[in-house]
Amino acid sequence: MKGRRAVVLGGAGFVGSHLCERLLKEGASRVVSVDNLITGRAENVAHLVGRPEFQDVRHDITEGPIQVEGPVDVVFNLASPASPIDYAQLPIETLRVGSIGTENGLELAVEKGARFLQASTSEVYGDPTVHPQREDYWGNVNPVGPRSCYDESKRYAEALCVAYARMKGVPVRIVRIFNTYGPRMRLNDGRVVPAFVSQALRGEDFTVFGDGMQTRSFCYVTDLVDGIYRLALSDVEGPVNVGNPREMTMLEFAEAVRAAAGGGGRIDFKPLPKDDPRQRRPDISRARELLGWEPRVPLEQGLRETIHYFRTLAGPTRTP
Repeated sequence: MKGRRAVVLGGAGFVGSHLCERLLKEGASRVVSVDNLITGRAENVAHLVGRPEFQDVRHDITEGPIQVEGPVDVVFNLASPASPIDYAQLPIETLRVGSIGTENGLELAVEKGARFLQASTSEVYGDPTVHPQREDYWGNVNPVGPRSCYDESKRYAEALCVAYARMKGVPVRIVRIFNTYGPRMRLNDGRVVPAFVSQALRGEDFTVFGDGMQTRSFCYVTDLVDGIYRLALSDVEGPVNVGNPREMTMLEFAEAVRAAAGGGGRIDFKPLPKDDPRQRRPDISRARELLGWEPRVPLEQGLRETIHYFRTLAGPTRTP
C-alpha cells in the first residue's frame, strides 16, 4: 500500500478501524474512513484524526453517491451492522447498506478505477450442513428468518460484486469473515465474546444458549485484518474464507474466558435462538494456498488483549 490511497467504508467500526491502522502502517498515502456511526464509534479512530494521511468522513453510504477527492486505489467495504442485536434493531438499515450501500461503493470504484474488496461473512453459509465450510458450499440459509436481513444482504452484496466485475470490469475481492474478536468490540453488541467477557469481569454467570455444544471458531482481529490486506492486494478471484479453524463448543469457550479473566460464575442455560447455527468452522485452504495466510494469535493471547481493553473502559458496567 505504500503511496496508495484507500477508502474504508465502515472505517470507524470494530474491524474497519483496525484496517485503517494497518493501511497507514503499510505506508498508504491517504486513508479515508467513511462511517455514519450507526454502529461504529468515533473513539475507534480518534487516535488517527489529525494525521495528514487520514481523513474521517461522516456519511451514510446508502444516501447518495460517495464523494472522495482525488485518486483512489482500493475501496474496502466493511460497512454493515454485524451483530444479532443490530440485526434485530436495524433490519432495514442492514438490508440497505448491503444493497444500496454496496452499489454506491462499487460506483465509487468504477469512477476512480479502483479495486473493490467486499467484506462478506460466514453467515452466507447459514446453519451449515457441510462441515467445515468451503467457499464452494452454497449454504443453508432461511431467507425469512430473524437473521435473514444480514444473511441476505451479504449474499446480495456478493452477487452485486460479481455483476460489477463482469459488466463494468471492477477488480473485486470477496472475503468471508468468520467470528472475529478483539479490542474495540462493543460490550453490548450481543456477540458471545463481549457477553462472556463482561460477565466474567462482573463475576456473573455465563449465559449459554441451547445445550452449549454448538461450535464457533474465533479469529483475533489483527489476524483477520492481515487476511483482508493480503486478499485486497492479491490477484485472487472468488470468495476466500478468513477465520481461525480452531473449533470450540460454547461451553469450552466459556471456560477459556473464565481462565483468561480469572472470574465468572456458573453456566446459565437459555433457549437457543431460532436459526442459530449449530456449527461453524472455516476451511481456509484457499487462504493458505493463495495468500500464504493463516491465523497466528493464539486464543489465550487474544483473550488477554481483549479483556485488557474492556478493563480499561470506565468500569465493566459501562456500555461503550
